[in-house]
Amino acid sequence: MRMVIFAVLGVLLLGGAGAGTYFFFMKPAQAAVGETEEHTEAKEAHGKKGEDGHEVKMEYVELDPLILPIVDKTGVTQTISLIVMIEVNDAAAAQKVEELAPRLTDAYIQGMYGALNKHEALQGGVIQVGMLKDRLNEITLKVMGEGVANGVLLQVVQQRPM
Repeated sequence: MRMVIFAVLGVLLLGGAGAGTYFFFMKPAQAAVGETEEHTEAKEAHGKKGEDGHEVKMEYVELDPLILPIVDKTGVTQTISLIVMIEVNDAAAAQKVEELAPRLTDAYIQGMYGALNKHEALQGGVIQVGMLKDRLNEITLKVMGEGVANGVLLQVVQQRPM
């Protein structure tokens, strides 16, 4: 009788470990969704020609890293680290982005605190990169104005539990 109980416990333990491994390792990553409309538009934009017939060369401006805490009832539960690049059409627009970088960073921090601490950008504790990127694009448009920035590119998104 004792051997039967140990055998059943062993089978249950192996089954639980197998199921846990399956659900942990077989879940697709949130960011691995394939090519989106933004990717297609970006590819088309790189092939566009200017008024003089030459290809338009995109400029990219990297901003300082953003480190944002997520605060709930118990205090800081995790931190989010972001490295953001702004895509612009020319050097003049890149210069404008560099000049307004402190204002843009401030607006990002304020906007992200609201989205992250209300848990709008989190689903099951995991950051929703698409929602985050949409919010950053809205903020960029508001700060920079129409026609300056083509989009926001996320270079690094790290999420660390505390």
